[in-house]
Amino acid sequence: MFPLPMFTPEQVARVCENLEETGDIERLGRFLWSLPAAVPGSAGEALNRHESVMRARALVAFHTGNFEALYQILQNHRFTRESHAKLQDLWLDAHYREAERLRGRPLGPVEKYRIRKKFPLPRTIWDGEQKTHCFKERTRSLLREWYLQDPYPNPSRKRHLAQATGLTPTQVGNWFKNRRQRDRAASAKNRLQQDPSLLPSGSSPECSSEGHHHHHHHHLSSSPRRGASSPPASDCSSGTGPRGTRASSPDISVSSDSEFES
Repeated sequence: MFPLPMFTPEQVARVCENLEETGDIERLGRFLWSLPAAVPGSAGEALNRHESVMRARALVAFHTGNFEALYQILQNHRFTRESHAKLQDLWLDAHYREAERLRGRPLGPVEKYRIRKKFPLPRTIWDGEQKTHCFKERTRSLLREWYLQDPYPNPSRKRHLAQATGLTPTQVGNWFKNRRQRDRAASAKNRLQQDPSLLPSGSSPECSSEGHHHHHHHHLSSSPRRGASSPPASDCSSGTGPRGTRASSPDISVSSDSEFES
């Protein structure tokens, strides 16, 4: 379908870039499959020196669930900074999916944090710069401004926001999703405080939580208690781990402005 003699290595790289941009992963996979094997000294080996080709191979490996091949590509090829954000997403999402497959359920924020600590980003897709877990204030301000205009941005607007903030469309989409969830929770709490009749009979906004805890004290007391060394219930929001030690690699998920939290 795509005979190599028709293409120079530079043309192959451009085809990979175009197919990646359109999101046609199936066709991108077929195109890569048609290329010659990367035997030393062959044309296939020359192709693997092109970052666009290797990024396309990583993308196809991720979408086909071949995570071992993805890890090999990301660990053995040094990518430029322009590719880091997308490849970091692939690295983390692949490890999340493997863990979810083993557990048979979605991961929570603390579990994702543990996965990131267990599988730090390889230096081939990370320039070593330390980052905090929260978006920069300028980025948050821009996101909040757009949120007030439209809490449900369409894909085109997400891409525009991603370009304006330096985030990925996935990160932008998850920020809006989590912001909507927080606003709904705050709105429900306000309604309960303003209209006590919505609470069960004999309860009040101030004592409902305490009364509920007292009512179930006997059942809760028999449950295992969280140890003093257990991680917090939510993800970190600064550049430190659970015990105050700085993370050895950048952390992409956050608590207040989470990017990957589902």
